[in-house]
Amino acid sequence: MVHGYTSRAGSSPAPAMGCIFLLRKAQMPLALWRKIITAVARRKPVVLKDVLVENYAAEGKSMARVDGKVVFIENAIPGDVVDVFLNKNKTDWAEGYPVAFSTLSSDRITPFCEHFGVCGGCQWQHLPYHKQLAYKQQQVVDQLTRIGGVALPPLQPIIGAQKTTAYRNKLEFTFNTRRYLTRPELDDPMVSGHGNFGGFHARGIFDKIVNINTCHLMAEPVNIIREAIKRITLQLDMPFYDINQHAGWLRGVMYRYCTTGHLMVNVMLAYDAPEATSQLLDGLLAEVPAITSLYYTINGKRNDSLTDLEPVLYHGARYATETLGGFQFNISPTSFFQTNTYQAEQLYEVARQFAELDGSQTVYDLYCGTGSIGIFVSKGAKKLIGVEVVAAAVADAEANAALNGISHASFFAGDVVDVCDDAFFAQHGTPHVIITDPPRAGMHPQLIEKILDMAAPIVVYVSCNPATQARDLRLLAEKYTVSAVQPVDMFPHTHHIENVVQLKLKAEAV
Repeated sequence: MVHGYTSRAGSSPAPAMGCIFLLRKAQMPLALWRKIITAVARRKPVVLKDVLVENYAAEGKSMARVDGKVVFIENAIPGDVVDVFLNKNKTDWAEGYPVAFSTLSSDRITPFCEHFGVCGGCQWQHLPYHKQLAYKQQQVVDQLTRIGGVALPPLQPIIGAQKTTAYRNKLEFTFNTRRYLTRPELDDPMVSGHGNFGGFHARGIFDKIVNINTCHLMAEPVNIIREAIKRITLQLDMPFYDINQHAGWLRGVMYRYCTTGHLMVNVMLAYDAPEATSQLLDGLLAEVPAITSLYYTINGKRNDSLTDLEPVLYHGARYATETLGGFQFNISPTSFFQTNTYQAEQLYEVARQFAELDGSQTVYDLYCGTGSIGIFVSKGAKKLIGVEVVAAAVADAEANAALNGISHASFFAGDVVDVCDDAFFAQHGTPHVIITDPPRAGMHPQLIEKILDMAAPIVVYVSCNPATQARDLRLLAEKYTVSAVQPVDMFPHTHHIENVVQLKLKAEAV
């Protein structure tokens, strides 16, 4: 028995929806079982027997070949031999999920977290870390070549993390009255999914959470705080939130725990109950005096977004201060900041090296956010121009530049396509180096056209999604060649990967 899976020998056959095939009780997320049963109800099921998983594909999926067809498989790793239920079945490719394991890969290791296979936060704990790095490197190569279709230099080996647990500086837990149940729990009439719980949203299920005992993503007192909030709220006889009924009081908690020791906690409540709020927060401070900033936020909406809400400072400092590469950054409850400080230094150092700054260049930092990358490289630039669509982030960037005594940086709020026009260039200068760090969706085609128009000698493209990065590189190839590629692992035990690409202007485009 491997944690989270049941082998063929230990399974018991059971008919599903009247169809003649066997679904073994491999423990897997309820959302996955729902997909399978829904697919069974809609069409004649297809189950491929004894499929050897051959290689890693991307985004946490592995692949196999069956009669010349490529099959992408979730929740399996190379070396597994599985029965695969197909939920998508096209002419030359298919997607599916394992419903039985006859052989487990020799690469599998025992996950260190009791919640693995139920919580979707760390999908690769069953893989040795060196294998995780190898698959992430392969993902970058495959996506840049197959999607980007551009000539690449030899890739540098991926930069792995020294800390593979307790590496996050930000984490959020949700409180709810409905708990996610595993498959065995669903079959046990003595187990109830109703109560008062604290943890993470179950993958693919908005109204139930995985009740967490210990999360290894952030150092203590993260779990101590969560359990204290639960216990004090129950002592106060205040209700936990029920998202379906849009009722209840206690909704969630967000942490910022910095390498400086600063610990910010923001407790989310559905409505204002001053006496109970004070008792909860005073009790929390008494149990965890290490808290340096304690906020609470009243959220009466149905969604959990805090962008349009105003956190209230209850105790301590307004900001949590983090250091990165010798620079200081003040982080507010709603600020964006890289969630892995240790690897962010590695990532930004790559960006600084790829920028090839000598003190004479004007650097444009697009999607600058709170200015962290631009500030990190600022000592090598003559002038730094940051552009960001979120006005609050621009205010944070300006404050962080002032905090670090950087006087040659200016930050502007607005869409890059609208801000960076001829008049803007005439006032601030055309860029010698462009650094762009877009969201997972990549850059807007109009921004790519704008970068091509700018024709900066060097572009440094930082991406959290090599697939959309590859798509954008194909478009930038009109004027640029890829001169360097460096993957960086920011999130151990997940399939997420950051990648930094240096592009240089072609001689004929100068």
